[in-house]
Amino acid sequence: MKRKTGQDRSVTDRWRPATKAVRGGTARSEWGETSEAIFLTSGYAYDCAADAAARFAGEQTGMTYSRLQNPTTEMLEQRIAIIEGAEAARCMASGMAAMTAALLCQLAQGDHVVASRALFGSCRWLTDTLLPRFGITTTIVDGTDPDAWKAALKLETKLFFFETPANPTLDVIDLEAVCKIAKDAGVKTVVDNAFATAALQRPLDYGADIVAYSATKMMDGQGRVLAGAVAGTEDFILNTLLPFTRNTGPTLSAFNAWVVLKGLETLDLRIRRQSENALAVARFIEKRVPRLLYPALPSHPQHELAMRQMAAGGPIMSLFVDGGRVQAHGLLDALRLVDISNNVGDSRSLMTHPASTTHAGLTAETREQMGITEGMLRLSIGLEDPDDLIDDFDQALAAVGL
Repeated sequence: MKRKTGQDRSVTDRWRPATKAVRGGTARSEWGETSEAIFLTSGYAYDCAADAAARFAGEQTGMTYSRLQNPTTEMLEQRIAIIEGAEAARCMASGMAAMTAALLCQLAQGDHVVASRALFGSCRWLTDTLLPRFGITTTIVDGTDPDAWKAALKLETKLFFFETPANPTLDVIDLEAVCKIAKDAGVKTVVDNAFATAALQRPLDYGADIVAYSATKMMDGQGRVLAGAVAGTEDFILNTLLPFTRNTGPTLSAFNAWVVLKGLETLDLRIRRQSENALAVARFIEKRVPRLLYPALPSHPQHELAMRQMAAGGPIMSLFVDGGRVQAHGLLDALRLVDISNNVGDSRSLMTHPASTTHAGLTAETREQMGITEGMLRLSIGLEDPDDLIDDFDQALAAVGL
């Protein structure tokens, strides 16, 4: 397969973000297609037996099996690496496949992890339930307090794991401070950047080692497919992550890779417009509810930090009502335009009740520790006209006495 002329990092690294998201990693066959091709194949043929042996020995470049390489998936991996500012990336079948692989590929019995308390529910299941089964311990800390990370360090600490902004509490973690603590201690950092993406925030620029994604969210951006990605150094991706994924098989399909490639072309446009919409909606709702968390609002406890690290506030916010689950569910049921859904990052506005959906698998004690109350609702703003969204919330809030 012929590569487009100029598709090397010395060229692409000089491109601006929007150009990287449209053209990074593009490869064209002899047919000269403008849109990336979908290579729906599980295996590959060789001109001779010696070529097959050479490829499996790593002595010849080329594809061997789509659990390891696929031309379409490889284009997506290169594009994500380029927009993230990483040396390399690997894509996987879902965001949780990416999170699990990013942790397990580098941990072993006796290792210790420090993780922020505010994480996606399934990520907390990894730290609280899965890792202990393999003899790996975790200390949960208030991620917003850099001193807490430093105090949690042990001789056995192998990595820091956190999300910023966090799901669904919108906690913002000081990337530069926490990554420096980790580096000084010889500890790796794994950052879940799904709520911001590289369009708004690049953790590697602040010293992070590894960035993990649910590409299902903003990267696809239209609620179509599942996908995940992990970005980092070439040494980590090829020598630590790849041996794990090639033998455990969390493979991203070529079709899903192609869909995410198309999504990335409009990522910069979408997330900035969604951020504008979210700010307008947040300003309205904040006046009507007891509490609202959105990084771009001055009322957010880490507003200044968020605006230093992020180009905009992103599309996601959380709001709180005093009437617990009954009032929260009532507000959801009163919505006419916004959909009740546990996804985020869609072009459509979506809202969910984390305590009974995304974080329902956690104990009540864990949810309380994370700040997830029965009156919390998470809102992901889409691309609709913000005035229509405000009208919908105006009537829905009134319907539940707010």
